[in-house]
Amino acid sequence: MMAIFPESVQRFLDLLMPMGAFVVVLLFGYGLRGYLLSMLSRWARAANSRVGDMILIAIRGPFLVLWIMLALYVALGVSGLPGTWVERANRALFILAVVAVVMVTSNILCGWVRIRAERIESILPVTSLTENIIRIVVYSVGALIVLNALGISIAPILATLGVGGLAVALALKDTLSNFFAGFHIIVNRQIRVGDYLRLESGQEGHVNDISWRTTQIRTLQGNLVLIPNAKLTELIVTNYTLQDKEMAVLVDLGVHYSSDLVKVERVTREVAAEVMREVPGGVPGFVPFIRYNTFGDSSIGFTTILRAQSFVDQYLVKHEFIMRVHARYAREGIVIPYPIRAINTDQEKRGEG
Repeated sequence: MMAIFPESVQRFLDLLMPMGAFVVVLLFGYGLRGYLLSMLSRWARAANSRVGDMILIAIRGPFLVLWIMLALYVALGVSGLPGTWVERANRALFILAVVAVVMVTSNILCGWVRIRAERIESILPVTSLTENIIRIVVYSVGALIVLNALGISIAPILATLGVGGLAVALALKDTLSNFFAGFHIIVNRQIRVGDYLRLESGQEGHVNDISWRTTQIRTLQGNLVLIPNAKLTELIVTNYTLQDKEMAVLVDLGVHYSSDLVKVERVTREVAAEVMREVPGGVPGFVPFIRYNTFGDSSIGFTTILRAQSFVDQYLVKHEFIMRVHARYAREGIVIPYPIRAINTDQEKRGEG
Protein backbone atom coordinates (compact mmCIF):
# COMPACT_ATOMS: atom_id res chain seq x y z
CA MET A 1 0.00 0.00 0.00
CA MET A 2 1.30 3.38 -0.97
CA ALA A 3 2.07 5.68 1.93
CA ILE A 4 -0.34 8.62 2.27
CA PHE A 5 2.48 10.99 3.27
CA PRO A 6 6.08 11.15 2.13
CA GLU A 7 8.52 9.20 4.32
CA SER A 8 10.03 12.32 5.92
CA VAL A 9 6.58 13.66 6.81
CA GLN A 10 5.56 10.26 8.16
CA ARG A 11 8.63 10.15 10.41
CA PHE A 12 7.78 13.65 11.66
CA LEU A 13 4.19 12.59 12.44
CA ASP A 14 5.44 9.47 14.23
CA LEU A 15 7.68 11.70 16.36
CA LEU A 16 5.02 14.36 16.90
CA MET A 17 2.59 12.06 18.74
CA PRO A 18 4.93 11.03 21.61
CA MET A 19 6.28 14.57 21.83
CA GLY A 20 2.75 15.94 22.05
CA ALA A 21 1.82 13.39 24.70
CA PHE A 22 4.95 14.29 26.68
CA VAL A 23 4.22 18.03 26.53
CA VAL A 24 0.52 17.62 27.44
CA VAL A 25 1.21 15.39 30.43
CA LEU A 26 4.08 17.64 31.56
CA LEU A 27 1.97 20.81 31.38
CA PHE A 28 -0.86 19.10 33.24
CA GLY A 29 1.58 17.94 35.93
CA TYR A 30 3.12 21.41 36.23
CA GLY A 31 -0.32 22.94 36.73
CA LEU A 32 -1.31 20.24 39.21
CA ARG A 33 1.95 20.78 41.09
CA GLY A 34 1.28 24.50 41.41
CA TYR A 35 -2.27 23.90 42.63
CA LEU A 36 -1.30 21.26 45.19
CA LEU A 37 1.68 23.23 46.53
CA SER A 38 -0.43 26.37 46.80
CA MET A 39 -3.17 24.49 48.67
CA LEU A 40 -0.64 22.85 50.99
CA SER A 41 1.08 26.18 51.62
CA ARG A 42 -2.24 27.85 52.56
CA TRP A 43 -3.07 24.97 54.90
CA ALA A 44 0.35 25.16 56.55
CA ARG A 45 0.02 28.92 57.11
CA ALA A 46 -3.55 28.64 58.42
CA ALA A 47 -2.70 25.79 60.79
CA ASN A 48 0.73 27.21 61.64
CA SER A 49 1.97 23.67 60.99
CA ARG A 50 5.67 22.86 60.80
CA VAL A 51 4.71 19.45 59.39
CA GLY A 52 3.06 21.13 56.40
CA ASP A 53 6.12 23.30 55.80
CA MET A 54 8.39 20.27 56.05
CA ILE A 55 6.28 18.25 53.55
CA LEU A 56 6.15 21.26 51.23
CA ILE A 57 9.94 21.53 51.15
CA ALA A 58 10.37 17.76 50.74
CA ILE A 59 8.08 17.34 47.71
CA ARG A 60 8.60 20.62 45.86
CA GLY A 61 11.49 19.40 43.67
CA PRO A 62 10.85 15.63 43.47
CA PHE A 63 7.20 16.12 42.43
CA LEU A 64 8.20 17.73 39.14
CA VAL A 65 10.89 15.09 38.54
CA LEU A 66 8.37 12.29 39.10
CA TRP A 67 5.91 13.93 36.74
CA ILE A 68 8.59 14.21 34.05
CA MET A 69 9.13 10.45 34.44
CA LEU A 70 5.37 9.91 34.07
CA ALA A 71 5.35 12.05 30.92
CA LEU A 72 8.23 9.98 29.50
CA TYR A 73 6.33 6.80 30.35
CA VAL A 74 3.23 8.02 28.47
CA ALA A 75 5.33 9.21 25.53
CA LEU A 76 7.04 5.82 25.26
CA GLY A 77 3.66 4.11 25.33
CA VAL A 78 2.42 5.95 22.24
CA SER A 79 5.73 5.86 20.39
CA GLY A 80 6.52 3.38 17.68
CA LEU A 81 9.68 2.06 19.32
CA PRO A 82 10.21 -1.70 19.57
CA GLY A 83 8.51 -3.34 22.55
CA THR A 84 11.75 -4.51 24.16
CA TRP A 85 13.12 -0.98 24.10
CA VAL A 86 9.96 0.44 25.65
CA GLU A 87 9.96 -2.26 28.31
CA ARG A 88 13.56 -1.58 29.32
CA ALA A 89 13.01 2.18 29.37
CA ASN A 90 9.87 1.78 31.49
CA ARG A 91 11.76 -0.42 33.93
CA ALA A 92 14.52 2.16 34.25
CA LEU A 93 11.93 4.91 34.81
CA PHE A 94 10.23 2.79 37.47
CA ILE A 95 13.51 2.25 39.32
CA LEU A 96 14.31 5.98 39.23
CA ALA A 97 10.79 6.74 40.46
CA VAL A 98 11.21 4.29 43.36
CA VAL A 99 14.53 5.91 44.31
CA ALA A 100 12.94 9.38 44.28
CA VAL A 101 9.94 8.24 46.34
CA VAL A 102 12.20 6.50 48.86
CA MET A 103 14.32 9.64 49.31
CA VAL A 104 11.25 11.85 49.78
CA THR A 105 9.65 9.36 52.18
CA SER A 106 12.77 9.08 54.33
CA ASN A 107 13.12 12.88 54.52
CA ILE A 108 9.46 13.30 55.47
CA LEU A 109 9.60 10.57 58.13
CA CYS A 110 12.80 11.94 59.68
CA GLY A 111 11.37 15.46 59.70
CA TRP A 112 8.07 14.31 61.20
CA VAL A 113 9.78 12.32 63.95
CA ARG A 114 12.05 15.28 64.72
CA ILE A 115 9.06 17.62 65.08
CA ARG A 116 7.13 15.14 67.21
CA ALA A 117 10.16 14.67 69.46
CA GLU A 118 10.27 18.42 70.12
CA ARG A 119 6.64 18.43 71.23
CA ILE A 120 6.48 15.33 73.39
CA GLU A 121 8.87 13.17 75.37
CA SER A 122 9.29 10.58 72.66
CA ILE A 123 10.09 6.94 73.27
CA LEU A 124 12.97 7.08 70.80
CA PRO A 125 14.69 10.50 70.93
CA VAL A 126 15.88 11.87 67.62
CA THR A 127 19.64 11.70 67.04
CA SER A 128 21.83 10.96 64.03
CA LEU A 129 21.57 7.27 64.89
CA THR A 130 17.76 7.42 65.03
CA GLU A 131 17.53 9.15 61.67
CA ASN A 132 19.99 6.68 60.13
CA ILE A 133 17.89 3.76 61.37
CA ILE A 134 14.77 5.30 59.78
CA ARG A 135 16.60 5.83 56.50
CA ILE A 136 18.03 2.29 56.52
CA VAL A 137 14.53 0.81 56.96
CA VAL A 138 13.01 2.96 54.19
CA TYR A 139 15.91 2.35 51.79
CA SER A 140 15.76 -1.40 52.48
CA VAL A 141 12.08 -1.48 51.51
CA GLY A 142 12.91 0.49 48.36
CA ALA A 143 15.74 -1.91 47.50
CA LEU A 144 13.38 -4.89 47.82
CA ILE A 145 10.89 -3.18 45.48
CA VAL A 146 13.65 -2.49 42.93
CA LEU A 147 14.91 -6.08 43.09
CA ASN A 148 11.39 -7.36 42.59
CA ALA A 149 10.96 -5.07 39.57
CA LEU A 150 14.18 -6.45 38.09
CA GLY A 151 12.94 -9.98 38.62
CA ILE A 152 15.71 -10.85 41.07
CA SER A 153 14.80 -13.27 43.85
CA ILE A 154 15.86 -12.07 47.29
CA ALA A 155 16.02 -15.57 48.81
CA PRO A 156 19.56 -16.32 47.54
CA ILE A 157 20.66 -12.85 48.67
CA LEU A 158 19.33 -13.46 52.18
CA ALA A 159 21.07 -16.83 52.26
CA THR A 160 24.34 -15.23 51.18
CA LEU A 161 23.97 -12.58 53.85
CA GLY A 162 23.35 -15.26 56.44
CA VAL A 163 26.52 -17.13 55.50
CA GLY A 164 28.66 -14.00 55.28
CA GLY A 165 27.11 -12.35 58.31
CA LEU A 166 29.49 -14.01 60.74
CA ALA A 167 32.57 -12.85 58.82
CA VAL A 168 31.19 -9.32 58.54
CA ALA A 169 30.36 -9.28 62.26
CA LEU A 170 33.92 -10.33 63.16
CA ALA A 171 35.46 -7.78 60.83
CA LEU A 172 33.23 -4.96 62.11
CA LYS A 173 33.18 -6.03 65.76
CA ASP A 174 34.10 -2.63 67.17
CA THR A 175 31.80 -0.76 64.79
CA LEU A 176 28.83 -2.99 65.60
CA SER A 177 29.62 -2.75 69.30
CA ASN A 178 29.46 1.03 69.13
CA PHE A 179 26.30 0.90 67.00
CA PHE A 180 24.35 -1.29 69.42
CA ALA A 181 25.75 0.61 72.42
CA GLY A 182 24.46 3.84 70.86
CA PHE A 183 21.07 2.26 70.25
CA HIS A 184 21.01 1.08 73.87
CA ILE A 185 21.86 4.60 75.10
CA ILE A 186 19.02 6.10 73.07
CA VAL A 187 16.39 3.53 74.09
CA ASN A 188 17.45 3.56 77.75
CA ARG A 189 17.05 7.37 77.77
CA GLN A 190 19.45 7.95 80.65
CA ILE A 191 21.61 10.08 78.35
CA ARG A 192 19.78 12.37 75.94
CA VAL A 193 20.71 15.09 73.48
CA GLY A 194 20.97 18.35 75.42
CA ASP A 195 21.83 16.74 78.77
CA TYR A 196 24.79 18.10 80.73
CA LEU A 197 27.23 15.31 81.63
CA ARG A 198 30.37 15.00 83.68
CA LEU A 199 32.52 11.95 82.95
CA GLU A 200 34.75 10.20 85.45
CA SER A 201 37.68 11.21 83.24
CA GLY A 202 36.90 14.88 83.98
CA GLN A 203 35.37 16.04 80.69
CA GLU A 204 31.99 17.70 80.95
CA GLY A 205 29.55 19.43 78.64
CA HIS A 206 26.27 19.16 76.79
CA VAL A 207 25.44 16.10 74.67
CA ASN A 208 25.50 17.41 71.12
CA ASP A 209 24.56 14.23 69.24
CA ILE A 210 24.56 10.42 69.46
CA SER A 211 25.69 8.93 66.17
CA TRP A 212 26.17 5.32 65.08
CA ARG A 213 29.75 5.30 66.42
CA THR A 214 30.31 8.11 68.92
CA THR A 215 28.54 10.38 71.37
CA GLN A 216 29.48 14.02 70.87
CA ILE A 217 29.86 16.25 73.95
CA ARG A 218 30.38 19.98 73.50
CA THR A 219 32.25 21.54 76.40
CA LEU A 220 31.59 25.02 77.76
CA GLN A 221 34.80 26.15 76.00
CA GLY A 222 33.25 25.10 72.68
CA ASN A 223 35.41 22.02 72.14
CA LEU A 224 33.87 18.80 70.84
CA VAL A 225 34.66 15.60 72.76
CA LEU A 226 34.00 12.35 70.84
CA ILE A 227 33.44 9.28 73.01
CA PRO A 228 32.89 5.81 71.50
CA ASN A 229 29.42 4.63 72.48
CA ALA A 230 30.72 1.33 73.85
CA LYS A 231 33.23 3.21 76.02
CA LEU A 232 30.54 5.59 77.29
CA THR A 233 28.42 2.73 78.59
CA GLU A 234 31.36 1.60 80.74
CA LEU A 235 32.16 5.01 82.26
CA ILE A 236 30.76 6.46 85.48
CA VAL A 237 28.71 9.43 84.24
CA THR A 238 27.01 12.18 86.24
CA ASN A 239 23.93 13.49 84.42
CA TYR A 240 22.91 16.86 85.81
CA THR A 241 19.69 17.15 83.80
CA LEU A 242 18.22 13.64 83.77
CA GLN A 243 15.50 14.11 86.39
CA ASP A 244 15.37 17.89 86.78
CA LYS A 245 17.39 20.58 85.03
CA GLU A 246 17.15 22.85 88.04
CA MET A 247 19.94 22.51 90.58
CA ALA A 248 20.98 23.93 93.93
CA VAL A 249 23.76 26.52 93.91
CA LEU A 250 25.85 26.67 97.11
CA VAL A 251 28.01 29.70 97.93
CA ASP A 252 30.24 29.58 101.01
CA LEU A 253 30.82 32.85 102.91
CA GLY A 254 32.26 34.00 106.22
CA VAL A 255 31.69 37.07 108.45
CA HIS A 256 33.56 38.58 111.39
CA TYR A 257 32.96 37.17 114.88
CA SER A 258 31.58 40.53 116.02
CA SER A 259 28.84 40.48 113.34
CA ASP A 260 25.12 40.46 114.16
CA LEU A 261 24.29 37.02 112.73
CA VAL A 262 20.56 37.76 112.55
CA LYS A 263 21.27 40.85 110.45
CA VAL A 264 23.74 38.91 108.30
CA GLU A 265 21.10 36.26 107.58
CA ARG A 266 18.44 38.86 106.72
CA VAL A 267 20.69 40.87 104.42
CA THR A 268 22.10 37.80 102.68
CA ARG A 269 18.63 36.37 102.05
CA GLU A 270 17.43 39.71 100.62
CA VAL A 271 20.35 39.81 98.18
CA ALA A 272 19.86 36.16 97.23
CA ALA A 273 16.13 36.69 96.60
CA GLU A 274 16.97 39.70 94.42
CA VAL A 275 19.37 37.55 92.38
CA MET A 276 16.71 34.86 91.95
CA ARG A 277 14.23 37.42 90.59
CA GLU A 278 16.48 39.50 88.37
CA VAL A 279 19.32 37.34 87.07
CA PRO A 280 18.66 35.20 83.95
CA GLY A 281 18.97 31.55 84.92
CA GLY A 282 17.74 32.04 88.49
CA VAL A 283 14.53 30.42 89.76
CA PRO A 284 12.20 33.30 90.72
CA GLY A 285 9.87 31.14 92.80
CA PHE A 286 12.66 29.73 94.96
CA VAL A 287 13.18 31.20 98.46
CA PRO A 288 16.94 31.27 99.23
CA PHE A 289 18.19 30.50 102.73
CA ILE A 290 21.47 30.29 104.64
CA ARG A 291 22.91 27.83 107.13
CA TYR A 292 25.72 28.69 109.57
CA ASN A 293 28.09 25.76 109.79
CA THR A 294 31.61 26.53 111.14
CA PHE A 295 33.62 28.57 113.60
CA GLY A 296 36.57 29.26 111.36
CA ASP A 297 40.03 30.58 112.16
CA SER A 298 39.00 34.14 111.36
CA SER A 299 35.27 34.07 110.62
CA ILE A 300 31.94 32.38 111.23
CA GLY A 301 31.26 30.36 108.11
CA PHE A 302 27.91 29.76 106.46
CA THR A 303 26.49 28.52 103.16
CA THR A 304 23.95 30.37 101.04
CA ILE A 305 21.63 28.09 99.07
CA LEU A 306 20.30 29.46 95.78
CA ARG A 307 18.87 27.69 92.74
CA ALA A 308 19.65 27.77 89.00
CA GLN A 309 17.54 26.64 86.05
CA SER A 310 20.37 24.55 84.58
CA PHE A 311 23.94 23.53 85.27
CA VAL A 312 25.41 26.32 83.13
CA ASP A 313 23.21 29.00 84.73
CA GLN A 314 24.90 28.47 88.11
CA TYR A 315 27.96 30.43 87.00
CA LEU A 316 26.05 33.64 86.29
CA VAL A 317 23.97 33.20 89.46
CA LYS A 318 27.13 32.85 91.60
CA HIS A 319 28.80 35.76 89.81
CA GLU A 320 25.90 38.17 90.40
CA PHE A 321 25.33 37.01 93.98
CA ILE A 322 28.97 37.52 95.02
CA MET A 323 29.09 40.98 93.41
CA ARG A 324 25.83 42.11 94.97
CA VAL A 325 26.38 40.65 98.42
CA HIS A 326 29.86 42.22 98.58
CA ALA A 327 28.41 45.67 97.76
CA ARG A 328 25.51 45.22 100.18
CA TYR A 329 27.78 44.09 103.02
CA ALA A 330 29.90 47.21 102.50
CA ARG A 331 26.82 49.43 102.82
CA GLU A 332 25.52 47.54 105.87
CA GLY A 333 28.88 47.50 107.65
CA ILE A 334 29.17 43.71 107.60
CA VAL A 335 32.82 42.66 107.57
CA ILE A 336 34.21 39.73 105.60
CA PRO A 337 37.56 39.29 107.40
CA TYR A 338 40.89 38.43 105.89
CA PRO A 339 42.50 35.22 107.18
CA ILE A 340 44.04 35.98 110.59
CA ARG A 341 46.68 34.03 112.49
CA ALA A 342 47.75 35.09 116.02
CA ILE A 343 51.35 34.41 117.08
CA ASN A 344 52.09 34.22 120.83
CA THR A 345 55.69 35.48 121.05
CA ASP A 346 55.78 35.35 124.87
CA GLN A 347 55.06 31.65 124.82
CA GLU A 348 57.81 31.14 122.28
CA LYS A 349 60.29 33.05 124.51
CA ARG A 350 59.43 30.88 127.52
CA GLY A 351 60.12 27.79 125.45
CA GLU A 352 56.58 26.48 125.82
CA GLY A 353 55.85 26.47 122.11
